[in-house]
Order: sequence, then structure tokens, then C-alpha cells
Amino acid sequence: MLMQRKSAFSRRLPDLVTEELVAVLSKKSSFEFKQLFDVVHERLRARNAASGGEEMLRLRAYEKLQNLVSRGMVKKTGKKYKGLASLAKALTPAEPIPVGK
Repeated sequence: MLMQRKSAFSRRLPDLVTEELVAVLSKKSSFEFKQLFDVVHERLRARNAASGGEEMLRLRAYEKLQNLVSRGMVKKTGKKYKGLASLAKALTPAEPIPVGK
């Protein structure tokens, strides 16, 4: 019996780093990355979710922040980041990607 394989990854819910980035950037103030990471790191440590080392977490947070910027949910002005109104959409699951047969 042949098993059909999926050729694409399924969409998952946003991870904890993205949740914390959205929570912090939803405030009306803007942050430089270092300040933003410090706040996100503290919040993750409070949730006991900061694992894998601080440098790895910093890289993951920066990658996720740049993804939010490219999706138009965060505005980057110089070195400062500020959440936009569309930032709330980052926490909703995306539409599933159809997998061809």
C-alpha cells in the first residue's frame, strides 16, 4: 500500500518568541533592538520559556522581528521598531497552504 507524502510543511501557530514580540510592540512606544530583546527575554524567562541560550534566542528574536517588518506589521525607522495596527494579525494562524497531489 502506497502512502501519500506531504511536500510542504503545515502551518503552525506562532511560537512564544513571536507572541512576546507582539505583546511588547503592541504598546505605543518604539524600541531599539537591544531594548526590545531585553524586555522579551525577561518576559520569556518569567514564563520559563527562555531555553537554548541567550545568543541563540537573540538570533531567533531578530529573525522573527525582521519577518514582521517584511510583512508590514512593524515599522522600522533607523534603528527603532514600532508595532503597527496590523500587528495583531501576526498571532492568528495563516491560511493552510494547499498541497498538490
